[in-house]
Amino acid sequence: MSEGSGKAALVTGGGSGINLEFVRILLEKGYSVIVGDLQYRPEVEHLLAQFPHPPTGGKPSLIFQKTDVTSWIDLSALWTKAVESFSSVDIVVPGAGLFEPQWSNFWESPKTATNPNSQSRDVADDALGHYAIIDVNLTHPTRLSQLAIGHWSQKKLKGSIVFIGSIAGYTSGINTPLYFATKHGLHGFVRSLGALRDSVGIRTGCVAPGAVRTPMLMEDPTKSGLRGQVDEMAEPREIAEVMYQLAVKEEFGNGTILECTKGGVTRVIPEFFMEPPAGSGASLAGYVEAGKKLLSDLRDNGLQV
Repeated sequence: MSEGSGKAALVTGGGSGINLEFVRILLEKGYSVIVGDLQYRPEVEHLLAQFPHPPTGGKPSLIFQKTDVTSWIDLSALWTKAVESFSSVDIVVPGAGLFEPQWSNFWESPKTATNPNSQSRDVADDALGHYAIIDVNLTHPTRLSQLAIGHWSQKKLKGSIVFIGSIAGYTSGINTPLYFATKHGLHGFVRSLGALRDSVGIRTGCVAPGAVRTPMLMEDPTKSGLRGQVDEMAEPREIAEVMYQLAVKEEFGNGTILECTKGGVTRVIPEFFMEPPAGSGASLAGYVEAGKKLLSDLRDNGLQV
């Protein structure tokens, strides 16, 4: 019998990148999976056909539910669909994330009368102002965790939540300050939940990759100046394999932050007295130069708001 036989997982952002590779691993190990995402890459069609729901022949099944993770209504509907579709939901991955796109970027202020050409989609005069990147990268994992922990703790069940953090969660960079802020916040959130493992059996852990060859990075033309030496990037599968270790290995799950760089090089990041990131591919080759240009433009032209 396979490791995940009779078990199931919920993964947001599973339509592409690292999360899609994690979905593949789960299916290979016998877990059924529900994916919540706005859309998915063409290869997911093959997986949906290969693992239909309801399942047949003892195989696991795959469900896709269109989900806007910034909508708490959508997140609740995704959770309800998961618990109604499977006998248990054993692993939860709030994996959907953004790498500071131009449309929700600190250096692209929301449109105003004095800043009419901004590419930002964030609303300057919203009574409840917010940045979309914070909604996706930090608020959505928080809310989905509440739903999972509430379900498991009320029913006295065990479960595992695996988050996608970043080396950015303990470093800094001028180019993408909101991204760094969300990953710092996410790491703090995960560490704060660490006591759940030994008290109620709910595991929490966070993978912290460096540069990864994902569509989010490789197919965004605004990130072309940051990519540089693409051979120094980790592959999504490498990160997904580390995520599975976080989900199941006994020594992890107590708020573990597990760094992963190219070649599957890993280390647990301590809360204090940490050395600089280990392994190749810890950062993007063009990031420092892009930061210098940003500061030069800011000095010469200021920030439009």
